[in-house]
Amino acid sequence: MDLRITSDQTALLAAIDGLSARFQEKPIDFHGFALVGEELGQQLSDGEFFDIATTPGLGPVGAVLAVERLARLPCTAEVALSMLVRPHVLDGHMPRPFALVENGRPSRFVASAKTLLIADGETLGVAKARPDAAKAVESIYAYPMAKLMREVETTPLSAKESSEVRTWLRVALAAEAAGLIQAAVDSTVAHLSVRKQFGRPLGTFQALRHRVAECAILGGGVKWLALKAASTADPGDAALAAFHAQDSATRVVYDLHQMLGAMGMTLEHPLHLWTYRLKALLSDLGGRGAQADAVAHHCFA
Repeated sequence: MDLRITSDQTALLAAIDGLSARFQEKPIDFHGFALVGEELGQQLSDGEFFDIATTPGLGPVGAVLAVERLARLPCTAEVALSMLVRPHVLDGHMPRPFALVENGRPSRFVASAKTLLIADGETLGVAKARPDAAKAVESIYAYPMAKLMREVETTPLSAKESSEVRTWLRVALAAEAAGLIQAAVDSTVAHLSVRKQFGRPLGTFQALRHRVAECAILGGGVKWLALKAASTADPGDAALAAFHAQDSATRVVYDLHQMLGAMGMTLEHPLHLWTYRLKALLSDLGGRGAQADAVAHHCFA
């Protein structure tokens, strides 16, 4: 499979970088958990970036590249499900933003969503969101979290539709995790390059260099697995990508916060804006155990 970036995809990334340039830095006066990029989401909608997956020359691979790049921003907007999952839900006609609600637990973007994916075990359904049905939940996760407080009228998906949607949910998870890991590594490298100990930058110590390199390799693996899954639309490839994303995130979050020491426990440093989003992704779609079961089923049955 040829995974070289095409000229169209290069132009897409350049356009996204230009649009997101003003969102690259955490505001100095922000000291919270979830930095919500409502303006970013609106600009992406105005520029029709949410239709990337159905655009000739870009397709799902282009959408993965876009999701990965946008996940690197310190602010968060509902991007992954709208770009990668929405085209496969009821012919792509459901309004965005999207949110996934699993077994009734609090989820990200539920309060602002217009379309809900309702997961109960292996079954999936689609519902139009009601403004009075969700309540915001306080959380340390760097996403706006909310919980459904009332039942919503749900249209069940067939087994085939559910399988397809779940495949793209896994691709979306991996694409977003790849960008979060890369941004978290970049933030840590910047800190290690200026923070000194024993008269020299921490980044000059070989032990830390090796650990950062391993984190970067894990993130790169997640990205390429997501790209492969997007190009094949294969359930096994998607399960592998999601499993590697959740498995890698566990180690990366631990290592990077340890490298920052006490600074990694503060809200002053922006690292949590990526690592705490990774923590939220760890339990999505049943967590690592469910992804491992899916890998066994689809790849080794």
